Amino acid sequence: MANPAYSAAELAQRFGLELQGDGAVRVHGVGTLARAQAGQLAFLANSKYRGQLAESQASVVVLRTEDAAGHAGTALIARDPYAAFAKMSALFEPEPARPAGIHASADIAADAHVDASAHVGAFVSIGARSRVEAGAVIGPGCVIGEDCVVGAGSELLARVTLVTRVRLGQRVTVHPGAVLGAAGFGLAMEAGKWLNVPQLGGVVVGDDCEIGANTTIDRGAIEDTVLEEDVRLDNQIQIGHNVFVGAHTAMAGCAAVAGSARIGRYCLIGGAAGVLGHLEICDKVMVTAMSLVTHSIREPGEYSSGTPLMDNRSWRKNAARFKQLDALARRIGRAPADREDQSG
Repeated sequence: MANPAYSAAELAQRFGLELQGDGAVRVHGVGTLARAQAGQLAFLANSKYRGQLAESQASVVVLRTEDAAGHAGTALIARDPYAAFAKMSALFEPEPARPAGIHASADIAADAHVDASAHVGAFVSIGARSRVEAGAVIGPGCVIGEDCVVGAGSELLARVTLVTRVRLGQRVTVHPGAVLGAAGFGLAMEAGKWLNVPQLGGVVVGDDCEIGANTTIDRGAIEDTVLEEDVRLDNQIQIGHNVFVGAHTAMAGCAAVAGSARIGRYCLIGGAAGVLGHLEICDKVMVTAMSLVTHSIREPGEYSSGTPLMDNRSWRKNAARFKQLDALARRIGRAPADREDQSG
């Protein structure tokens, strides 16, 4: 199937943008500013790439007013070029055909409910008392356990597992291999042996969330693990039991949040960052990649931890000196008293 094509004028009208140049120019795909070819749409959002604009072969470029000055080609003027480009890019992503209905190989519990407009793919299993609502898509190989809800317009792409008591809101996207609702890591020690603490809660995911491939979200011990609306989780993230993640927060790949931590709204958690259990992070906090949050954060802002990369020889020297910091601090702390004793 041929890719759809749009004129610059059509894009400007559809997305409420100002047109500069030839509105008849058509695009059928997207590319980067440096590598786009004729017939493609590109964007300029970061001024440090301004030098690439003159050499770009893109037929249409999305940019800000100040970057459009002197640009000879066709441009779409946007306050936020990256966001505008993201919306337009979706026009060129082909949607696979997913007709309503249940594949013959699917195994559906007798008391489960699947809306007539939903799509259930091959080798899907849906457990007792679970519901798949209008327009939802359950991709091949997915397993939906007991007492789960897949909200209207949501999509489980492939091999997604909802273990038990998982409730997805509307328009939630879950990528392949994700596991939601597995037992949280709850243990009690008795007579030198571990006892598993029953995990009786569930997982609640708000509308418009996206959960990356192989990400895991544990169900709560008593209350639910909760993601509010429009939370975006990258691939291979671990969310522990009873964690609460506020609306519009995003986490990059391999981040981990331990049990009962609370993360506010509009937070950004960098790749491979960790948040210890039972901590609270307020709204609008950015934690940079590879950082470890060891105490609650009460003020919005950007937070980092860890040692910057350096050559191994320098790192070994600094690591050795780090071991001496406590003794050095004690010596410095005693210095004023020592001087007073000597002056006496």
